[in-house]
Amino acid sequence: MARDLFHGVVRLALEKDGWTITDDPLYISSGGVDVEIDLGAERLIAAEKPGEKIAVEIKSFVSTSKISDFHTALGQFINYRTALRSEDPTRVLYLAVPLAIYNDFFYLRLIQTVVSENQLKIIVYNIENEEIVQWLK
Repeated sequence: MARDLFHGVVRLALEKDGWTITDDPLYISSGGVDVEIDLGAERLIAAEKPGEKIAVEIKSFVSTSKISDFHTALGQFINYRTALRSEDPTRVLYLAVPLAIYNDFFYLRLIQTVVSENQLKIIVYNIENEEIVQWLK
């Protein structure tokens, strides 16, 4: 599977944010379907406690149709989240989107409604700084 244009940017941004990349990609097999989620990562909370585990699907939204990109991302997110709930329920799925796209596209009322209704968790990343700007849980 081809990597997203900003795969390396998001991986580095997560590492800067204190995450250890455990899977690149994260393979999940569920219900007869094999999927590849872009990244798996974890962060230790404390030595005596288990850490947080996440999966991250990275999207660049560089095609001519942002709504088509969004449809694809939403479908993947829902399918991947369902697979994770069954196979790795301790891992939380996030959709990683560039800051410019988040500011211009994700503020549209329809997109906000879809994000809310489908309970998308989003990581907003800055391409230039290679940093996580915001976690939307």
